[in-house]
Amino acid sequence: MDAVLSQLAESVASARDLETLTRPLLELLESVTGMESTYLTSIDAEADAQQVLYAYNTQTLQIPEGLTVTWSDTLCKRALEEDHPYADDVETRWRDSAAARALGIKTYVSQPVRNLDGSVCGTLCAASDRRVELAPRTLKLLTMFATLIAHQIERERLLERLQRENQELSSHALIDPLTGIANRRALQQELRRMLARAARDGGNVQLAFIDLDGFKAINDRYGHEIGDRFLMFIAGKLVAGTRVGDIVARLGGDEFVVAASSGDADNLRERVEALTAGRFHVDDIIIDYRGASVGLAVSVPGESEPDALLMRGDAAMYAIKHARHAARA
Repeated sequence: MDAVLSQLAESVASARDLETLTRPLLELLESVTGMESTYLTSIDAEADAQQVLYAYNTQTLQIPEGLTVTWSDTLCKRALEEDHPYADDVETRWRDSAAARALGIKTYVSQPVRNLDGSVCGTLCAASDRRVELAPRTLKLLTMFATLIAHQIERERLLERLQRENQELSSHALIDPLTGIANRRALQQELRRMLARAARDGGNVQLAFIDLDGFKAINDRYGHEIGDRFLMFIAGKLVAGTRVGDIVARLGGDEFVVAASSGDADNLRERVEALTAGRFHVDDIIIDYRGASVGLAVSVPGESEPDALLMRGDAAMYAIKHARHAARA
């Protein structure tokens, strides 16, 4: 038993994941039970399916990895329901099991692998095509192994959940929560990539800097809810009207940016101006919006940081804005 515990401690300490924990345990289980086949299964009760995840086979009885059987026909389910984890008379006790007959199992022992809520997610099993007598302490060892495996499964689920939540948080950190388009941080990251690609390929990056003239008046007259819906309306039009590979971002407030890495720069500004103009209609409110002030900036050879490009776009936008105001005065 001391040798078994020593091997067990080594297996647990060196395990990196479910597979590297389970495979040494299956070998250890074979040595202490004298069974020909030891294996770990997963159970999908809703699909009525049980699958062999990992198996260790030493003699004539072969339980193949990947084998999927009908859960309701398995020895595992019968053993659980009857609270009878060990049987050396399988062919008479559970003669109705087609899976057991097909595999030629005579001796069988298993322990459930349980979720934290107590539900069964798998089984740890040993089987033989001959009669094998097991000592009571062997069942205790099997229970210990099943518990260790359950803990590893839960750790991996927790890690997967944390990784998924971290990815979601990272994604949210790059998205403007109101409009669902890229935010300033995402724009900075994408512009760096676009500038690097332009430097490598000898191209450039065109940037249209957008300010929604008259947005404050819309907010003041109709309220912030309508103002927010107007921003979403503009964002939707920009996304729908741009090309694959362009990026549309909201810098904050009523400022947006569209950046492209190919095409005619003047055409980009005209296209964006046209996209921001149109009729906004919600409930009984109709706004015929004449369009935003759009400034254009184009990257220079070797430019790698987006801040200077954004500043030039901002300056060009303000020049357009002042010209429009002067024309209306």
